[in-house]
Amino acid sequence: MPVPERPGDRPGDRTSDRPSERRTAARTAVVWSALGDVLDRGPLDVLDIGGGTGGFAVRVAQAGHRVTVVDPSPDALASLDRRARERGVEVAAHQGDLSGLVDVVGADAADVVLCHGVLEVVEDPAAALGALRSAVRPGGTLSLLVAQRHAAVVARAMAGHFQQAIALLDGDPAAPAPGRSGRRFTRDEVEGLLQDAGFTVDGVHAVRVFADLVPGSLLDAEPGAAAALVELERAVADRPEYLPLATQLHLLAR
Repeated sequence: MPVPERPGDRPGDRTSDRPSERRTAARTAVVWSALGDVLDRGPLDVLDIGGGTGGFAVRVAQAGHRVTVVDPSPDALASLDRRARERGVEVAAHQGDLSGLVDVVGADAADVVLCHGVLEVVEDPAAALGALRSAVRPGGTLSLLVAQRHAAVVARAMAGHFQQAIALLDGDPAAPAPGRSGRRFTRDEVEGLLQDAGFTVDGVHAVRVFADLVPGSLLDAEPGAAAALVELERAVADRPEYLPLATQLHLLAR
């Protein structure tokens, strides 16, 4: 069973007193909430793809689950090892990527697979989801977090990068990842990719609808602002009218 940080809390529920962690809490609260019911079935075997520094993996391990991280960066895995030791938990770590995932962890390796912020930069998103499908046990869950195109167009335009905004309007998720920022997906595109890979989508959540727009100074200066922002993010996460405004889309699929 998950071990909360305080009575009634799930991993990710607490709002820290540190400014950077308050911002992170607002950006990740929806994902943690969506994962809560899944992780409550534990203890589970959880595989985190591209989660090398352990931002999610260590907290999942603290909740009593068996966690494995696969990441191509040795530096990220070293940070994961330090973080896990500081928190007193064990997290298995393997250097690798999606192209050789089954060779690293084997087929049907996990009850829950986390793939957050990875699909944007892989060479072939469809092949990547096929590899993830092989790693998820029958009846298991994939937690997929991707950058969303509509919000990226608005963000570029608001920053005065109008040509970049135009270029993003009709991006092709099957095309090579465009530079460091990677691809952006619409809901229909990512759901289509998941269905083609053999997944059934159980839920779609809007992530970071407001968290990237609220000035950090407000969260620092206004008592209770960070907690209220987390509450607001959760309140709009399941409302379809807010999905186009979300910086990220979070999908649960089985």
